[in-house]
Amino acid sequence: MPGSQARSRDRNNVLNRPEFASLNQPLKQHVVEPRGGSGSRRAAFRRQSLSQQDDGGPRGAKESQEGEGVKEASKMPEQDCIQLNPSFRGIAINSLLAIDISLSKRLGVCARPHSPWAPLRSMVALLAFTGHALPWFCGTLICLWRSNTLAGQEVLVNLLLALILDVMTVAGMQKLVKRRGPWDIPLGFLDYIAMDTYSFPAAHASRAAMVSKFLLNHLVLAVPLRILLYLWAFLAGVSRVLLGKHHLSDVGCGFALGFLQFSLVESVWLDSATCQTLISIGTLRWTPLV
Repeated sequence: MPGSQARSRDRNNVLNRPEFASLNQPLKQHVVEPRGGSGSRRAAFRRQSLSQQDDGGPRGAKESQEGEGVKEASKMPEQDCIQLNPSFRGIAINSLLAIDISLSKRLGVCARPHSPWAPLRSMVALLAFTGHALPWFCGTLICLWRSNTLAGQEVLVNLLLALILDVMTVAGMQKLVKRRGPWDIPLGFLDYIAMDTYSFPAAHASRAAMVSKFLLNHLVLAVPLRILLYLWAFLAGVSRVLLGKHHLSDVGCGFALGFLQFSLVESVWLDSATCQTLISIGTLRWTPLV
């Protein structure tokens, strides 16, 4: 019988099972036609077009998403961007910086209380203190106060101005570069006094180089004392690397900066009369009308 055959086919069909009943149902389109004829249809179409203009539509949403993606990509920091074709200069500079950081960390043998050279830490710290600005300023002012000769006062006034130049130059460069040291060591009270808060350039190295060159040029010293003065300048700079305060490149640039400062002081050397005027102003005994 054709009717019985059709019923058997419907029974054997898998899609007629209750769990697949939703697949056999046709899609329902919920279209609500407004009442009121063609005028109401036009008003509905107008409202729909206005709402699409306000929302920007699917195309406007896609364009806004693309614009936000471009803005986020433009705000990405440079370190997160991958350079597919780095220059040879960039590779060389990054390699030298990596070597400098690695060697500086290895040489920081007195940076921590439990470092390999921890027993010598106090001695190295004392050697580094000889290159600090505070003892040199105090010593220069005391010698200037006790000096009775015009030549000695001339040398000491120029040395004092050279020390001021060194402190201001190094502090300005450190604030500009803002390079941290190889070890995360908290700053001490003496570092804040000398405005030695960053790593590049090394203030102790620049001061030691400038002072040693100044004394060798204006004092008559024997050969052993001259050698000791050069050795002191070198050790005062290296001690900061051993303490983990500076990189090797910081100390090297500090030495170079100290020699440049000495050359600048020598080129603008103040004569004895100018030095006496500055001393009179400093001691409040200056009489400009005399």
